[in-house]
Amino acid sequence: MSVPQLIEFDKIGSLELGYISVAENARLPFAIQRVFWTYFTPDSVIRGEHAHREGQQLIFATHGRIEFTVENTAGEKTDYLLDAPNQGLYIPRLHWGRIKFSHDAVLMSLTSLPYDEADYIRSYTEFKQLGNDEIQ
Repeated sequence: MSVPQLIEFDKIGSLELGYISVAENARLPFAIQRVFWTYFTPDSVIRGEHAHREGQQLIFATHGRIEFTVENTAGEKTDYLLDAPNQGLYIPRLHWGRIKFSHDAVLMSLTSLPYDEADYIRSYTEFKQLGNDEIQ
């Protein structure tokens, strides 16, 4: 997969008993190397604002609502709304992310690589330059 996309996972259960969703390796776009989550993010804060050179992510809103804008190196932007815990947003390498949270949101990220600061592109200018380099 080389484009961002929503992946729907089964929602098993009922209103009376509650629900469970399962993310097994056969349904994932990569082998999981790291899991992290963010919470108590004020709704006035924008997070993300970076891309990954090689890393891929599968993002879930396990609680609350997350607005996600993803941009590729060609400048094409797509907005996603995550508000169901059985729905994940796949983000491939070299895609810039910008995240806005509801005050009660919990974001869980499954990643394809262990943490490595060298994989992060934190400069938007550098990110856009990578796109220009790919075109040439």
